[in-house]
Amino acid sequence: MTPLTIFPLVWLALCVIAIVAMVLLRPSRHVVWLVIIVLLVAISVWIALPNNPGIKVDLNGDGAPEIDKPISVRQGLDLAGGVRVLLQADVPPNTTLPAGAMSEVQRIIEERINATGTLEPVVQLRGDRRIIVELPGEVDPEAAVKLIRQTALLEFVDFGNNPPPAGTIVQTDLAKSTGEATATAEPTTSATVEATTEPTSQPTAEATTAPDATATPEGPVYHTVMTGDILQTADVTFQRTINKPIVSFVLTPKGQEEFGKYTTEHTGQYLGIVLDGVVISAPRINEPITGGSGIIQGSFTLDEATTLATQLRYGALPVALKVESTSTVGPTLGKISVDQSIRAGIIGIIVVLIFILVYYRIPGIAAALALLTFAVLNFAIYKFIPITMTLPAIIGFLISVGTAVDGNILIFERMKEELRHGASLRRAVDAGFSRAWTSIRDSNFSTIIICAVLYAFGTSFGAGAVRGFAVTLALGLLINLFTAITVTRTFLHFILMPLNDETVASKPWLMGLVREAA
Repeated sequence: MTPLTIFPLVWLALCVIAIVAMVLLRPSRHVVWLVIIVLLVAISVWIALPNNPGIKVDLNGDGAPEIDKPISVRQGLDLAGGVRVLLQADVPPNTTLPAGAMSEVQRIIEERINATGTLEPVVQLRGDRRIIVELPGEVDPEAAVKLIRQTALLEFVDFGNNPPPAGTIVQTDLAKSTGEATATAEPTTSATVEATTEPTSQPTAEATTAPDATATPEGPVYHTVMTGDILQTADVTFQRTINKPIVSFVLTPKGQEEFGKYTTEHTGQYLGIVLDGVVISAPRINEPITGGSGIIQGSFTLDEATTLATQLRYGALPVALKVESTSTVGPTLGKISVDQSIRAGIIGIIVVLIFILVYYRIPGIAAALALLTFAVLNFAIYKFIPITMTLPAIIGFLISVGTAVDGNILIFERMKEELRHGASLRRAVDAGFSRAWTSIRDSNFSTIIICAVLYAFGTSFGAGAVRGFAVTLALGLLINLFTAITVTRTFLHFILMPLNDETVASKPWLMGLVREAA
């Protein structure tokens, strides 16, 4: 294990030690907050590292981690490029679509894309029968179109006592009655199945790549007993014995009842699992299966299994779609422009740090440390969630940096005012934070409300770019409520410990005060 992989365990151990020490020693609240801040900064710096390996937890030691959380920066379409697809309803020109059909198509497409890990996809209606889909970071237009359009019709088919081999393209009465297209000569998955006998057994398939095949018009038409509508959920898991991804599904209560009834009445016969007209598996029913769950097992890659589970979970599109155009979009800013933007942001933060250090002196040191804490906490959250970073999102973060500095200015100016009126150092510090808090709270929350409005209207056509701006700005304002008050105050407490009222009176410049002329 690399040091980066071990760090989360070390961090957890330090947390436990810190909690035990604080319970036993009962330190002051400033010490407690300092420990919490140091631990938060430590894990945030680890998350922010560019070569972070992510969080992988293998509880069973079988090589398949039960927790696998990648940690990386997710760039938006304007920074990293991606795929843009223009889709149109595949219906005759004079056909009137059912009310709300295209809105339902939009919802299903968004759910499918989000289930694959792509955040903030742009899925927008254009007119009454067109949809634009933008996928940041996607590099394969064909895979994107397949995920969006594919129906993934899952059927449980009665094969009687003579099942066709796995990988065979078959016709079903449901497909013929609804006009569903059968599979053609594209490679698909085939299976050889070992029947199971346990009451809660799951139909499984060991898949390989099937040869090209086409459905024969004179072939038998099989009866569809149930469809994928009986599925309650479908997810990707790993089978420990073979350490390969599989698709597990759970039936709805109604589906479980129908499945149990059918397997009870047809014990000894074969029940086929058919996906888009292709036989995936055909297990023999040795006894009633009432467990209400099953798996589709095959030679899937993780991406293939994820796509299949997504298609099964979100079902078919209510309107067939055809692709009008597909384009791969390059980064509109370009690598040089991105590097320049990052450099400009770093220079801006450095200038702000120099200002608060020169103008506020010792309090400025605490503010500078709090501002660095603010920045690393934000970036760690961006990577951990993750939040798609676009140019508007970066602007939202930079504005939140200015708001964080503004909060410290309110606090320090109030402190200076109290010191000018003869208050002691400790009293001036307490008054600065307590009396500036209401202004910081009200201004931040009012802006957060505006961010919520921007986020809500970001679903409208042409306004999707503002959602990233609203998210990063609101997140920065929330973190600022913590750093401007708690973090700054904690650092300032320890920095001011060597000072007393006489030192401040004789050297007012330490607190950013100018000695008044006699």
